Amino acid sequence: MDLGLAGARAIVTGASRGIGLACAQALAAEGARVALVARTADDLTTAAATIDGETLELTADTTDDAAVRAMVAAVTDAWGGVDVLVNAAARPAGGASIPSLVDLTDEAVQVEFDTKVMGYLRCARAVAPSMIDQGSGRIVNISGLNARKTGSIAGTIRNVAVAALTANLADELGPHGVNVTCVHPGITDTERIPAMLADQAAKRGVSEDEVRAGLEATTSLRRIITAAEVADVVTFLASPRAVAVTGDSLGAGGGQPGVVHY
Repeated sequence: MDLGLAGARAIVTGASRGIGLACAQALAAEGARVALVARTADDLTTAAATIDGETLELTADTTDDAAVRAMVAAVTDAWGGVDVLVNAAARPAGGASIPSLVDLTDEAVQVEFDTKVMGYLRCARAVAPSMIDQGSGRIVNISGLNARKTGSIAGTIRNVAVAALTANLADELGPHGVNVTCVHPGITDTERIPAMLADQAAKRGVSEDEVRAGLEATTSLRRIITAAEVADVVTFLASPRAVAVTGDSLGAGGGQPGVVHY
């Protein structure tokens, strides 16, 4: 299936590694021009070297509205507009110990909210004029399956908020031809997994294989989804083919056993 992304002008935040990088690679493979955005120039250069296609490397911290606006302006100046925004710049979930309520600080929640929810809002706000003017666009927000379970107060709050942001943006921008969707990955096989497995194995006194098997058992497919597989879902949603989907949040974590979500 031709996704109709040849020549599309895409911005991917958090594009130096993990799911963000996989999304940039997948979009480029479909013929899109991709602006890779992250906080560190060296990481962007390394990431861009893995992509076959036209790219821009732009450093920006999405907690800084002025930096976000300057980044979008640079893309617009170079390519004349923005067709796709993939919001993936967020603090990685998992790995660190989850604090209990009495140990959870205001700052721990605020930094998660400012980085992910407000960061996504800043980027969407900055690209909206270009998309509205041209009467088309796609915004895909990478959230997480913590939105659908308890266990991490900060993690659940930030991901539910991204889903709520998505629905609101979809309603406002839909009449202008702009679709907004949310993707919820679960545990995803990225460059972070080996260190996470080793850390958990050491803490629990078990083998890394046992830790991995436990993670796999939390999915309906009984395996960990890769970043590239998440990116395939994102790329479809970023394409003209996905016009019928907007405002919704889609799980992309291999399924959650025992959960009914409707």
